Amino acid sequence: MRGHTDWRKAYPELASIGALLIAMVSIQVGSALAKSLLPAVGAAGAAALRLAFATAMLFAAARPWRLRPGRRAGIAILAYGGSMGAMNLLFYAALARIPLGIAVALEFTGPFAVAVLASHRPLDFLWVALAALGLLMLLPLGGAFGRIDPAGAAFALGAGACWALYIVFGRRAGELYAGATAALGVAAGAALIVPIGAFSVGARLWAPVLWPTAAAVALLSSALPYSLEMYALTRLPTRTFGVLMSGEPVVAALSGLLFLGQRLHPMQWIAILCVMAASGGSAATLAPRGVPPIPE
Repeated sequence: MRGHTDWRKAYPELASIGALLIAMVSIQVGSALAKSLLPAVGAAGAAALRLAFATAMLFAAARPWRLRPGRRAGIAILAYGGSMGAMNLLFYAALARIPLGIAVALEFTGPFAVAVLASHRPLDFLWVALAALGLLMLLPLGGAFGRIDPAGAAFALGAGACWALYIVFGRRAGELYAGATAALGVAAGAALIVPIGAFSVGARLWAPVLWPTAAAVALLSSALPYSLEMYALTRLPTRTFGVLMSGEPVVAALSGLLFLGQRLHPMQWIAILCVMAASGGSAATLAPRGVPPIPE
């Protein structure tokens, strides 16, 4: 009987871990699929399509049009959505130039920096040093192993900076609108990025032949993982959630290998593991104050 009770208590956590792992795989499969859009519409077009289709999906689920944001809430949503839109645009610009696993590892510096700056503990210097080592091994410096495109690295780091802003603004917006925050934020991001994509690509942005891929990218990279992550976030301890999410760069590297044929140099794998260990170590030793949101 006792074993049966323990299993029932453990089941929600096991289900949440499974949901989070599926979300991580979904996001990176969506990113690999998005790369197929880049030759046709470029980074701005791919980001515009993802945000436009994700807005339609999340609006259908959350029905946020029933809300009437005030001035303060509107500013928070615009800042949240703007940082989200810029993050998508910069990430796809990086993805057009560097392997998926490296792009995600570099982008992870954003939430890592937010976590460390909010803590100020001596132990965090260890995680900073480990992350710095990983970055030095990944960035296109001198005779680095597996040299990568400098512009791609810069775009990925820029996406990480936007991710940090997304976390800060997302917390403020989330306090006001909770479940509808993602839908409103994605819509705000789409309002920023879709005109840029339309201007850079023109009428072919809305070519029906692109719609199935764009819808799949929006579903896999935004609508599905958001729902699964929110499910896990409300049921898992902060440290467990953070440690599991730190494995995303490795999931991205494996997705790049399996779906895009992107083979990394052994030193690049070691660098990604350093960034992952720094992020996971920071999360594991973090005071229980909540976990930063994950990009849509």
